[in-house]
Amino acid sequence: MPAQLTATEIEQWLAGRVVAYGKMQADDFTVDTPLAELGLDSVYALTLCGDIEDEFELEVDPTIVWDHPTIRELAEGIRQRVDE
Repeated sequence: MPAQLTATEIEQWLAGRVVAYGKMQADDFTVDTPLAELGLDSVYALTLCGDIEDEFELEVDPTIVWDHPTIRELAEGIRQRVDE
């Protein structure tokens, strides 16, 4: 894992997760689209949190996706935690 991840790199990874989950096509949303509009529900949130933990070697609470309601905000929250 690169020590200095940028928020943009994390945004791209998160957007890739949305596409991989089959919720949306990449052209159907932006990093500012609310996660709720991307089909985020409690199961999706738990899956995403597991992926975040695996990818970034962080322990996160599922509320992180509710506290950071867009890909942009979530990426920044992850970046801050990675930098700690």
